[in-house]
Amino acid sequence: MDVRRRLTLLAVTIAATPLVLGGCTAEGRKAAERAARVAPPPAVELTPADRARDVPVSAEIGTSVAHGRVTGVRLTDDKGRQVPGEPREDGTSWVPGAPLAGGRTYTAEVTVTGDGGRTTTRTTTFSTAPKPTKPAITSTLYFTGNQTYGTAMPVTVAFDPGVPKEARAAVQKRLFVKTDPPQPGTWSWLEDGSQAYYRAPDFWRPGTKISVRAALEGLPIGTDLVGDAEHRATSKIGRQVSVDIDNATKQMSVFRDGKLVRRIPVSLGKPSTPSSSGKMVIMEKHERTTFDTRGEPDGGYVVDVDDAQRLTWGGEFIHSAPWSEGDQGYSNVSHGCANVSAAAADWLMGVTQVGDLVTVTGTEVPLRAGNGWTAWNVSWDEFAKGSALPVPAGLRPSPHTASPHPGAVAGGGSPAPTPSASGG
Repeated sequence: MDVRRRLTLLAVTIAATPLVLGGCTAEGRKAAERAARVAPPPAVELTPADRARDVPVSAEIGTSVAHGRVTGVRLTDDKGRQVPGEPREDGTSWVPGAPLAGGRTYTAEVTVTGDGGRTTTRTTTFSTAPKPTKPAITSTLYFTGNQTYGTAMPVTVAFDPGVPKEARAAVQKRLFVKTDPPQPGTWSWLEDGSQAYYRAPDFWRPGTKISVRAALEGLPIGTDLVGDAEHRATSKIGRQVSVDIDNATKQMSVFRDGKLVRRIPVSLGKPSTPSSSGKMVIMEKHERTTFDTRGEPDGGYVVDVDDAQRLTWGGEFIHSAPWSEGDQGYSNVSHGCANVSAAAADWLMGVTQVGDLVTVTGTEVPLRAGNGWTAWNVSWDEFAKGSALPVPAGLRPSPHTASPHPGAVAGGGSPAPTPSASGG
């Protein structure tokens, strides 16, 4: 074959290539157009319903979609101001970033893109209820912003009065937790509804940022109550520290990143006022505070203490007790607290954080559910059973014989989350 013939064949091949590619692209477009014609149009149902009145200020824009997905939501008030918000992870609704104003009118425009690429927009206009007159459940978020917490810190919301069992799912849906990096968990309720805890199966990783929103303002709770307020906080998790206290040896072992850093002699509660055994979390730290037990059983004293770290609502602390240093490491003489020397208490205050795990073993009484932040005093399986909503598949408890709810307390309910000043 001469050179001129080879060049001619090469030119024909190069010229033909774009024609073949162009044919494929055109065919692809035609296939997409056919699919769009065949696919059913997207459909969406919205809540609140159009022209609805007396809608709670906690309302979300519910979106039930067929043959498509929500690709845009715009919510504006009656003055044309846009309300920020974001969709739930499961796509069932769009959540305003703050409670709506009472006695106002809002319009939601929802855009849905169908399976074939077609879009449609639906609107709903509704009016919110004025300020509710029903009694409110007081909620308290025990998770403060701009703090550094220990790796066992549960997110805790307390309720007064307790949330009725039939209303807990609705309340739990309005409790939002985001972690960065992601470390999913679930909520768990005490039996009496007075507290709900959030944690993951394992301790938080150091450096994790946790953002919490308890969006309860105006939320209908059962038939007779409403939520009281909106709570928000973002904080981070610090270094890993844990404390083990063994009544058999009367020794406290302090660990940092899993390594033992110090042993400290302790004196725990005497037989008439024993310390609790269980997994607790440091709740408060005070350089100086006053224990006033007048009017309490086995109380009647007032004493100032230094370097006190609360473990329970009932008044068990780790604290400086120079008066019992001769007993520390040998015998129990306190009113339920963990007594340590003044020097050890001062050192410990510089090591621990609110949210660090404290495990006490070998005493006469078990820790009662709800007496402190007791989220870690049960296994993950037991904890997850306390959720009022289905637990995500990857977090579900393993199947086994049912056992008591983590909030179940033999002989009565859990103590109200009102701090007692007792100690000793």
